Amino acid sequence: MQPLDGQSVLVTGAGRGIGKALALRLAAEGARVTLVARTTRQLDETVEQIRRGGGEALAIAADVKNPGTAASAVAAARARFGPLSLLINNAGIPGPYGPIGTVDPLDWWDAQKVNVLAAVLFMHAVIPGMRERGSGRIVNIVSSAGLEPVPHLSAYAVSKSTVIRLTETVDLESRSAGIRAFALHPGTITTDMAHLTINSPEAQRWVPAGVAMLRNRTPEDSAKDLARCCDVVAALGAGRHDALGGRYIDLWSDLDAKARDGKHA
Repeated sequence: MQPLDGQSVLVTGAGRGIGKALALRLAAEGARVTLVARTTRQLDETVEQIRRGGGEALAIAADVKNPGTAASAVAAARARFGPLSLLINNAGIPGPYGPIGTVDPLDWWDAQKVNVLAAVLFMHAVIPGMRERGSGRIVNIVSSAGLEPVPHLSAYAVSKSTVIRLTETVDLESRSAGIRAFALHPGTITTDMAHLTINSPEAQRWVPAGVAMLRNRTPEDSAKDLARCCDVVAALGAGRHDALGGRYIDLWSDLDAKARDGKHA
């Protein structure tokens, strides 16, 4: 038996990057995976990879910030694979870049819709079923940018800070029902989204240190973080670190030690 054998899992932003890697890994661990993203072609390629490996997957092409997407995706996952036991809120966007006085407020707000509202919509859709069954796990992909103010990156940093606090709140509200929520910083991985940042004139102007950090990441370092991210999510999904429920988890922490010391991971 695989650690996640037979579990029904949903991953947002699963067409590429971290979301795709997580979907592939969880399927390899025996999970039946529902993938949600906007681009049909990317989703179909990921589903085909999973099926070639002997796994089961369902693709749903939709906009995660659309209020109807979460409910319909969760219903489709339940109909195909049974009740969801693990939700991974991974979908996100990085910009806009610049001071509050110069960025387009509607672009700024759109980042909150993708990074925050979508996570709320999907948690709202899965938590009642998890409560009814008395178990479930939620992994929200966040960032160290959510731990402190980041000049000229407020849309992203504020959204990730909000999701960290949401994770704490959801875990407190739902742990008595057997649900655990985790906020995971996935490391520094040069995904397609990272390359958009690297190539963005606005990012180069307003967050040059961040652009330089991404440019200096070697493929080997990026691959190492991605592999570790997949390991940690698989372990969280299997219930190995439930003692860390509600907490921010840094990718390279000693999770067993952090569970014992009772402090943030």
